Amino acid sequence: MPTALPSARPAHALPAPTRHRSAADRAGETPPLDGRREGRPDGGVRTREIWWAAWPVFAVFVLSNAAMPLYGIWQHRLGFTSGTLTVVYAAYMAGMLGALLVAGVAADRIGRKPVLIPALLAALAACLLYATAGSVAALFAARFLTGLAAGSAVSAGMAAVTDLAAGRRIGPLLAAAATALGAGTGPLLAGALSQTAPAPTVTVFAVEAVLLLTALGAVARMPLPGRRAGRRSGAGVRTGTSVAAGTTSAPRNTGTGPAASIADTGTGTAPAARNTDAASQGADGARAAGSWVRVPSVPRANRRHLALAFAAFVPGLTSTSFVLSLGPSLLTGLLGTTDRAVAGALAFVMFGAAVGAQFAVRRLAVRTMLLVSGAATVAAVLGLVTAVWTGALAPLAVAAVLAGAAQGTGQFGGLTLLGREVPAARRAEANAAFNAGGYLVAGALPVAAGYLSDAVGLSSGTTVFGLVVAALAVAGGTLVAARR
Repeated sequence: MPTALPSARPAHALPAPTRHRSAADRAGETPPLDGRREGRPDGGVRTREIWWAAWPVFAVFVLSNAAMPLYGIWQHRLGFTSGTLTVVYAAYMAGMLGALLVAGVAADRIGRKPVLIPALLAALAACLLYATAGSVAALFAARFLTGLAAGSAVSAGMAAVTDLAAGRRIGPLLAAAATALGAGTGPLLAGALSQTAPAPTVTVFAVEAVLLLTALGAVARMPLPGRRAGRRSGAGVRTGTSVAAGTTSAPRNTGTGPAASIADTGTGTAPAARNTDAASQGADGARAAGSWVRVPSVPRANRRHLALAFAAFVPGLTSTSFVLSLGPSLLTGLLGTTDRAVAGALAFVMFGAAVGAQFAVRRLAVRTMLLVSGAATVAAVLGLVTAVWTGALAPLAVAAVLAGAAQGTGQFGGLTLLGREVPAARRAEANAAFNAGGYLVAGALPVAAGYLSDAVGLSSGTTVFGLVVAALAVAGGTLVAARR
């Protein structure tokens, strides 16, 4: 029988009384945002500051897929197979997963900026490697550094955007949109420049380096404290309001019970993250004070929320990863085109659909977003299989749009759910856990599909891949549907 999540406060329950905090309580809080940049009488930041905070995430994700249209050049120059190509692509996933083991914890402990600045420097180093690559090893190293930068961006960068939004839904919306728009802009920019500019593998990454330098400036001006105050004492952990040994004051709940339903619409101000009881807070505090390098996780009370977020995000992300890793081979082998601008445009359309879907569903209930994502994933893989068997461009284009919509909707829904439910002191680590699970699967399945395609043919390999991803999407949709 489906498990129901309570969605409203019992009628007899009264709002929690406002806690009058002493100066000692307030001493453990995070320092207020830089007053010179706030500009709002309520102490919040201006919307433009939230947009600026999303710029470093966008810049890193432009790099993440900028190499896609250029793989054909490198493949011709260095002579590697489609299987090797997917391994080079998967080096990005390996770097990202490595970053996610530490970036979320570090961002929650020492602040967002000290994690974002090294990430942008790693991205600049990757640009240099791409521009001078003369071997598969150099491409592998460049992809790995790109993954490190992206893993740090989705942990610390997304958390910074959400922090500045202070509960407003624009936070997770811009965080998700920055990754999707950046991931789509990179291939479009690289495809256009590689067709029109001299020395394409140099010019593309010189332009990207300029974007990354502007992103460093955006990080420097972010109105965030450099260090998260309120160092832990014993089992205590700061949640964004106050800290005590083993207990925390609960953030305000805006109309939902302690275990909010995923059917909440979340329009307007998103409900604040909440804790369960003193015992679980103590356990989570001990976890938060543990090793710096660890598999990212969420508090025990939020594991079901993470599972629901995974259910939609993982299949959608996997479908876009496959289009990115083997899209150029599909265009060349089946559709007879080697135009790099076409490959870049395909990726841009895919991630443009992701951004469009995120804005289109922003007022829907989280549960609805996750179900829409699963349905779009199934339709996307059906279109992909149709494209490889018919050799037609139209089904491939439709599949790319649907895959982008699936990833975008699943990512936005998952980030909204986690941002609403997970305590602020674990928010970056929760983002890391969310992305680690998604990219682990999204990296492994396309690699397997690439080698399978080398062995049995692209059409048969793609069909097997499509069936696996469709099965994941159906299973995820069933899990989400069971939670009412």
